[in-house]
Amino acid sequence: MRYRSRVTAPVAALIGTAAVLAGGNTAYADPKPDEAPAPAPETLGDPVFPALGNDGYRADAYHLDLSYDPTTTLVDGTATLELRTTQALDRLSLDALGLDIRTVRVDGRTATFEQVDEKLRITPARALPARARVTVCVTYSADPRRKLAHTAWVPTADGFAICPQPDSAHTVFPCNDHPSDKADFTFRITVPSALRAVANGSLVCTEDLAGDRTAYTYRSRSPIATELVQITVGDYVVKQRQGPHGLPLRDVVPAARAEALEPALALTPGLVEWLEERLGAYPFETYGLLPCNSDDPNAFDFTGLETQTLTLYKPNFLLQAEPKIGSHMMHELVHSYFGNSVSPATWADLWLNEGHADFYGLLYRYERGWADSLGLTTFEARMKDTYARGDQWRKTSGPVAAPNAVNLFDSQRYLGGVLVLYALRQLIGEDAFHAVERTFLARHRNSSASTEDYIAVASHTSGQDVSGFLRDWLYGTTTPRMPGHPDWTVTPVTPSLTAPRRLTAARWHENSATL
Repeated sequence: MRYRSRVTAPVAALIGTAAVLAGGNTAYADPKPDEAPAPAPETLGDPVFPALGNDGYRADAYHLDLSYDPTTTLVDGTATLELRTTQALDRLSLDALGLDIRTVRVDGRTATFEQVDEKLRITPARALPARARVTVCVTYSADPRRKLAHTAWVPTADGFAICPQPDSAHTVFPCNDHPSDKADFTFRITVPSALRAVANGSLVCTEDLAGDRTAYTYRSRSPIATELVQITVGDYVVKQRQGPHGLPLRDVVPAARAEALEPALALTPGLVEWLEERLGAYPFETYGLLPCNSDDPNAFDFTGLETQTLTLYKPNFLLQAEPKIGSHMMHELVHSYFGNSVSPATWADLWLNEGHADFYGLLYRYERGWADSLGLTTFEARMKDTYARGDQWRKTSGPVAAPNAVNLFDSQRYLGGVLVLYALRQLIGEDAFHAVERTFLARHRNSSASTEDYIAVASHTSGQDVSGFLRDWLYGTTTPRMPGHPDWTVTPVTPSLTAPRRLTAARWHENSATL
């Protein structure tokens, strides 16, 4: 996961819109048949990023056709979006920043458009009826090295990779940039034949073109949230291996470093096998690592990023010994389940992603006897230490499930989330906890889910009403008592501990306890 600082409205002011989003995509009601066309709202009311996303339609599919020119280092793109209107519209908007838009067509007809802040406002030649299937085609160009307020582009010496999370996919392609609106994706990427282009999903077509260029087409079998898209170009080799039950594993590796990176890449089959025993079958068609061709400390501000089916890393991190990287590799793999297969309904639900990723990453670490960054070697010892910090974190970072854009990726969403899951397991028992986890993943697979969705599954599956218990842990301003550990105490908050710590993009990733 990554950190991005952004000004946001107070969470309390957005409770109404957050409640609408809490159920994921199904929360949007169909309009009345006699509804008059109107501009679509340019927000989905996210409590953390209130300007992100657009209403009035849902995205079914994105078809991205990109061409990279290494001489200019520019990207020419055509984004074709298949949408379904949820109300009659005379105008709709997409999220877009730093894209030089050339043309927009709606259902084959030229549409007028304007770019305002981070929105691309589109006025079709004809108003769109409610519940209509609509095709929007946008041609544009992008400069991966352009300085923007925030960007997903990671320029490298031989091409680029992208890191869209949480709110930067729309610097790569125009989209409805919110995890509650997942869609199917197809990618066609044209590059000089000396380079390789790779994207999410599976390679379905390779075309040799004039001018010594090659086009690679990839398609995902499962819907993808925009923040999980990966597109990369570089001097790569693709290394194939087999995981449990014949699962195809694919690593995209800088050609010059493929041999040196092999020890880390070879760990993946064992990681998948361990996790499948706990969470069930891996949910996608493939998995692998992308150590993109840059170790520049400024290239991106995180250790690993769980773009769907392909986790982004810097090569140097993966050159370390297994005890230094294995726990974090598990953390990123867990995101295939929590975060990718089941995406957050809003960014306030991030603890579901990061709490689960650290939970299983730490279990994996301690099973192997690897000491953590505090020198602790058991899960219980780490939870006792985390419990003592509970009130301090609630004071400086807010409750676990009530972040803002500044503290979204701090320790409260990671270890604070782990502590909530540990408390639930203590209350209902290990067998019931495992049943809750698997039921939640099965019920919301290929969709998005909210904190309330998790609470509902936990209550129904465990056979006891744990809603009050979980809401106290997730939203309370003080740390509840830990079941089974009446002797555990919380360190009192002193005035010196109440000031929020200064967050910087260079240090946020240290909040994962798996490092």
